Amino acid sequence: MTTSPPVLEAKNLTVHYKQHCAIDSLNLSVPKGCVYALLGGNGAGKSSTISTFLTFIRPSSGQVLIEGESPHSNADLVRAKIAYLPENVALYELMSGSENLTFFCTLAGITVSREQAGHLLTESGLQADAHDKRVKMYSKGMRQKVGLAIASAKHAKAMLLDEPTSGLDPSAANDFAQRIRAAADAGMAVLMATHDLFNAKQVADRIGIMKNGRLVEEFDAHTVQHDELEQKYLAHARGLA
Repeated sequence: MTTSPPVLEAKNLTVHYKQHCAIDSLNLSVPKGCVYALLGGNGAGKSSTISTFLTFIRPSSGQVLIEGESPHSNADLVRAKIAYLPENVALYELMSGSENLTFFCTLAGITVSREQAGHLLTESGLQADAHDKRVKMYSKGMRQKVGLAIASAKHAKAMLLDEPTSGLDPSAANDFAQRIRAAADAGMAVLMATHDLFNAKQVADRIGIMKNGRLVEEFDAHTVQHDELEQKYLAHARGLA
């Protein structure tokens, strides 16, 4: 069986903040069509890993690569190939979902017609009667769907997610997970930092557990049951593994 080359890759990635090691010799890869979930407590290094791919943080040593190229040497790689959904998607409150989508696409050099915007928002799960409502009336889940529509419009090669289901009710979290799975099935590489074990098991192909900046365990999500995943996670969190 042929393995796809990685879209996202960290090679011996190390990040120091003064005397603190935020990421310690991290190696991971995310190929096309794969959802990789990074689990770990606060300070484990998950968000720092995401931020390094986005060039918000520069590696102290090692590197991150996007389709074999360093975004730190070519920042246009991030704009052209990466979609980013933080915990709280930043949209303009007084603009509608459709207007936000069109605006952010324009910034990326993409022309989207009103009809195309409507199609993208619907495909991302936003109900038609919300397309032209001001974003200040949106729930968090609705904002996330606008973010997904922007990612789809960009034809991004990879999506980076930082705690995407935090604050969502179970129904909204389940719907969001299905949208992420669909994006991966369409060929996108997805790297997701999360505390949500259920969401990770539901949507991911690969799961990595981080602690103190190190990837302490990595496994195929399809070969582990939820209770086993919980036991593994808690064992590392409590220092028993």
